[in-house]
Amino acid sequence: MKPQERVHPNVPGVDQSDRLVPINLRQSGPTPVQMLISTRVRKSPFWHLSIEAGCWRATVYNRMYHPRGYIRPEDGGAMAEYDALVNRVTLWNVAVERQIRVRGPGAEAFVNRIVTRDATKIEPMRGKYVIVCNDKGGILNDPVLLRLDREEFWFSTSDSDLLLWLQGVNTGLGYDVDIAELDVSPLQIQGPLSEDFMADLFGKAIREMPYYGLMEAELAGCPVLVSQTGFSGEAGFEVYLRDATLNAEAVWYALRGHGARYGLRVVAPAHHRRIAAGILSWGQDMDTETSPFQVNLAYQVPRRKEADYIGRAALEAQRAEIDAGRYPFRLKMVGLAIGGRPITDYAPDFWLVSAPDRGRVGYVTSPWWSPELCHNIALGFVPHELSELGTRLTVELPEAYCDQSGQPVAAEVVQVPFRPSAHPSARERARAAGRDYVV
Repeated sequence: MKPQERVHPNVPGVDQSDRLVPINLRQSGPTPVQMLISTRVRKSPFWHLSIEAGCWRATVYNRMYHPRGYIRPEDGGAMAEYDALVNRVTLWNVAVERQIRVRGPGAEAFVNRIVTRDATKIEPMRGKYVIVCNDKGGILNDPVLLRLDREEFWFSTSDSDLLLWLQGVNTGLGYDVDIAELDVSPLQIQGPLSEDFMADLFGKAIREMPYYGLMEAELAGCPVLVSQTGFSGEAGFEVYLRDATLNAEAVWYALRGHGARYGLRVVAPAHHRRIAAGILSWGQDMDTETSPFQVNLAYQVPRRKEADYIGRAALEAQRAEIDAGRYPFRLKMVGLAIGGRPITDYAPDFWLVSAPDRGRVGYVTSPWWSPELCHNIALGFVPHELSELGTRLTVELPEAYCDQSGQPVAAEVVQVPFRPSAHPSARERARAAGRDYVV
């Protein structure tokens, strides 16, 4: 039997020939199973507190159980959580963002070898969003990098095992550093009332903290590191609890108790809002076979960085191709405005994108309904020649979201981010000033 004759009928013909492991585009639908809770997957110190707060579903992230829903569908579900985020203030259990510390005399040089951006320019008590690439330029992780002092960095990791990569790399490089996971668990405080709420807890220094600034503090007698960061596009902060195994209850109840006067609500990480802000999710929008040049992260690859870093040769070769007018990848990430009924929950599949006279050409990675724009929005991959703003496409939505089963809905390539962020990126600021953002 020929290979093409063995292909299951729900596997589409989207060209992914530049990948070794193609994205799974089987349209299998929901997975109605009960998640097994066992000791093979870690529970964070906040897990039981999330259950107490009403968590009714979870996923696995960094080999830890990760709350992904508090408000039941019959009470408004994820969109009710969205309302709390964009109008008030919310508390997120994000202990799954494991904290990997690199400390020692060689810390700066080692970290600068690991990340594509210039780590030497990060001052103590500041942070940066960074990417870590392999030797082929594929994105291994996109952590927030926190610099506590000259010889100490924390990687606040996304959903891949960065600890093993860092320890493995240094086995060969031999920098004078200690690399270990900490008993530190972060919580996020996100929403327009977050600054007032945090200032009540930690004083006026919160109002003077720059974006990606850090501050050592105490809450309920427990040591915490506070940063002005988040995964929402709204104003927000993260509270990194030290000795979290011992202190989880004290800090959680302090935040919830004080937050009552602000209408604070415990919610899941707001993927509907981060999509609107153009914030990527590792494993969903990118992975180890994705180049930063495919997903609007070119600014993470500086043209001028003195020190060498892992992936540099591959990334510079890719940029040279792009500069010469030759796009070296099959697909590119774009923003999409999509028709159909409101998408108000997580997509169980990578829904398929088609183009007139070409059939299926790409797929959606992160879709959701935007109440502000009154239509569905999404991040997705399409061929480079179909990535221009205004390009008309179609998306095959499941029956729950379209008027006629099996009939694709209209879609259009649009600008990302879909709506302004509380802290505009350098790209957004350049666009607002009427100039290109050059890296």
